[in-house]
Amino acid sequence: MKLSVIGCGYLGAVHAACMAKMGHEVVGIDLDTAKIEALAKGQAPFFEPGLPELLTEAMATGRLRFASDIAAAKGSQVHFVCVGTPQRKGENAADLTYVNGAFESLVPHLSDGDLVVGKSTVPVGTAKRMADLIDAGTADASLAWNPEFLREGFAVKDTLHPDRLVYGVASGEESDPATAILDGVYATPLSEGTPRLVADFATAELVKVAANSFLATKISFINAMAELCEATGADVTKLADAIGHDVRIGRRFLNAGLGFGGGCLPKDIRAFMARAGELGADEALTFLREVDNINIRRRRRMVELTQEICGGTLAGARVAVLGAAFKPDSDDVRDSPALDVAAIIGQRGATVVVTDPEAIHTAQRLRPELTYVETADEAAKGADVVLLLTEWKQFRELDPTTFGDTMTGKRILDGRNVLDPAAWRAAGWTYRALGRP
Repeated sequence: MKLSVIGCGYLGAVHAACMAKMGHEVVGIDLDTAKIEALAKGQAPFFEPGLPELLTEAMATGRLRFASDIAAAKGSQVHFVCVGTPQRKGENAADLTYVNGAFESLVPHLSDGDLVVGKSTVPVGTAKRMADLIDAGTADASLAWNPEFLREGFAVKDTLHPDRLVYGVASGEESDPATAILDGVYATPLSEGTPRLVADFATAELVKVAANSFLATKISFINAMAELCEATGADVTKLADAIGHDVRIGRRFLNAGLGFGGGCLPKDIRAFMARAGELGADEALTFLREVDNINIRRRRRMVELTQEICGGTLAGARVAVLGAAFKPDSDDVRDSPALDVAAIIGQRGATVVVTDPEAIHTAQRLRPELTYVETADEAAKGADVVLLLTEWKQFRELDPTTFGDTMTGKRILDGRNVLDPAAWRAAGWTYRALGRP
């Protein structure tokens, strides 16, 4: 099939490359000419494992090309809208400027029979408004909403082999013509047994934000338990192991630590609360306010622990920070707990030296006042304390017997609860962590 992908940021670039991999003829469109030029050379504008190789492969087949003019969408049968929905400045609500702009620009280039597919995470009710916009155009085109469920670091796998496909269609029925078109787009994963659910627009829009809210709640729950463990001397990791054996709860994402960040979970739960308020259903989501508060408190607690282990003041201390990205296998520093903690510690008078395998350059643009080095050993040189804030594999596998020999004192704060306390203490380290004695 001939497809266009409007918006070639994180979601769009991955989607375009994966659709070409599935055999479709794809044009990726973005107004950012520098981004388009990089993608056309097979260069991903962000770090995502496997994407550069996939781009190169897809470009070589001739099935993938990129353009900076929306007119390039004309002639495609299906148009995926993959633009961002950031948080509005000074508000919790989502900023739909890019979504509105993408649809308004695309409509004049639609032909009869075209299907426009929204993939952006939007407030419920947006799809109906976009469907009306398409209906007001001259072409007999239609709309579907197909939410994405990508995990940064696993986006290529999640697109090629999704754990489910959700179609939001106008009728809400399997017999809707849009269903057959999307089945054609996703013929490969469907043939592999991927579950497919067909729903109305509103349900499809709610799926992504509901899933993210549930995940955020699970993470914040175990972090609330970590606060109680710190007050009682209990061990949150063993607590999580114990309750995680209950099949109704499960152990995945029940990891206490610095909390969640990134460009999705924080802004999505805030936008969800804002939209519920607009709909007069704000009481249904008041619990998400505490979920957000717990998450932010973990960052403050890490700063307090750092100050405590440095003798009660951060003024003049040298702090090594391992990790800048909000999660491993990503260079994304949007709302990163690690970078947030590093910045606050720096504001309190410490010299902060940060290292990250992939996110140094993105972190420098956001927090240029911090010092950045390439390796954990460089960061630890002369440091009073080491903070492990992003659980990259190379940080988890540090050898406590050889690492930190150039420090002024062997002290480490495990912000992700991924190290073995016994091994580090046996090697002469003072080990502290969130929610552990």
